Amino acid sequence: MRRFIAISAVILIANTHLFGQLMDNQVSFTQKDTLRGALRPERTCFDVTYYDLTVDVNIGAKSINGSNAIYFTAVEDFTKLQIDLFQNLNISSITWNGKSLEFKRQYDAVFVQFPSTIKKGAKEMINVAYDGFPQIAKNAPWDGGFSFDTDMNGNPWVGISCEGLGASVWWPNKDHLSDEPDSMMINGIVPLDLMCVANGNLIATEQLAENKMKYSWKVSYPINNYNVSLNIGKYTHFGDVYKQANGKDLALDYYVLDYNLEIAKKQFEQVKPMMACYEKYLGPYPFYKDGYAMVETPYLGMEHQGVIAYGNKYQTGYLGFDYSGIGMDFDYIIIHETGHEWWGNNVSMKDLADMWIHEGFCTYSESIYVECLYGNEKALDYINASKRNISNDKPIIGIYNVNNEGSGDMYQKGAVFLNTLRYQVNNDPLWWNIILGIQKDFAKQTVTTAQIENYISRKAGKDFSKLFDQYLRHADIPVLEYKYQRTSNGLELRYRWVADVAGFDMPIRYISKGGKPVWVNPTTDWQQLNIEGLDEKTFKWDTRHFYFTEKLVKS
Repeated sequence: MRRFIAISAVILIANTHLFGQLMDNQVSFTQKDTLRGALRPERTCFDVTYYDLTVDVNIGAKSINGSNAIYFTAVEDFTKLQIDLFQNLNISSITWNGKSLEFKRQYDAVFVQFPSTIKKGAKEMINVAYDGFPQIAKNAPWDGGFSFDTDMNGNPWVGISCEGLGASVWWPNKDHLSDEPDSMMINGIVPLDLMCVANGNLIATEQLAENKMKYSWKVSYPINNYNVSLNIGKYTHFGDVYKQANGKDLALDYYVLDYNLEIAKKQFEQVKPMMACYEKYLGPYPFYKDGYAMVETPYLGMEHQGVIAYGNKYQTGYLGFDYSGIGMDFDYIIIHETGHEWWGNNVSMKDLADMWIHEGFCTYSESIYVECLYGNEKALDYINASKRNISNDKPIIGIYNVNNEGSGDMYQKGAVFLNTLRYQVNNDPLWWNIILGIQKDFAKQTVTTAQIENYISRKAGKDFSKLFDQYLRHADIPVLEYKYQRTSNGLELRYRWVADVAGFDMPIRYISKGGKPVWVNPTTDWQQLNIEGLDEKTFKWDTRHFYFTEKLVKS
């Protein structure tokens, strides 16, 4: 997802970032939320292996007509399973082995009844035919659905965004993040004079009756449902090749509105150096067989796997705005959304509550890019600039099993927390080995925060559980209280942590008189330290490398 920054002239409204697709702060949940977010028996009984999706888009009517063949393996014996499709879309039939199956709908959940028991290990397929008027995005990509728009020449221009909202807003599937198909086919049927761009590789086109064209795109890897995309427009295509460190040529494909061809060629020159930076720190591009693509969209951006949605209007920064203050000369949407190919697409959350795994790590990858090209100090400037936009309003981790996202702080606070962890590890080669290790050891998998947390602690040889608890599972950050006390030996420094987590004891640094960082080990009990030449006016804690609140307590 993307951060949303509202700008009026040169004024940054309220000096805050607004965040994309974040759900309302819910205090209670309904059966609809449980059906959407929980792994109930009707979902855990089967594992999706392949989707064969076909969607005919009637742009004039703003309607769709399609089908999805859902291939699956039975995990246990069952007679009923759950798939999902928003209730405003009609299901005309669900068939299995040539037979029509009975089904019942409850909110957006669809319960499919089989006439006999599906045995554990059986490999089956059901085909769902559907049609109707999909939800129109009110403010894509944050309030998602279909975007029916026109380009500057009046040609139809269509895109889809549904992160958080769910892929079942426009196609029937098992809409839970824990189950990704191993691969899938996306068939888009559009007017003859337009192009349909989707994920993966274009393997076939077929002209149909009624002046329509069918575009068939094959995705070769697991893909989370909200990443599945259709883009329709008067596109032109150009390509390039990035030489990976292993010597392989990675195909780069770009689909832009025909009148933007020349400016796009210039703007997208940023892709190769970005790829080199991400490859250095995160490993090779994860979806080599499908290649890397960007497609111009009528909304700002989205990390659709293998075909990044691009809508930054060929500007630097965020729609031309440098929110970081470092003199950002790169295109934010290219850098951020591509970072999701590693964080969110390669390593994916199992439950929406853990979205920080996508957004916190991806936002941190922005600073990786800055460090790669401009050095460590500039990267620290970049990441520290985001602290002023952290609200600490509620925990970063949401509520599990009800499709609930945590605080929008998952972006900047998540990134700053990771920066804090880096300097807690206090060993850069080890830190980058851990980051690279997450990409390797959890590649093409869905994961939980607990898995990531335990992995980092184990690899670092340090127990970071209290830090994860405080920064992710509580709204507030730790407060370092300190005071000066005059003793017979001179001025003495006293300090302690105040935190939600019992026994919080994160080591921290102060900056010595000579400018060098010195470690101390505060706990939740007051400690004292004699520092030679301690001066109240010049003493400072290291807030550049760590994220916490300091509070001077008057003695």
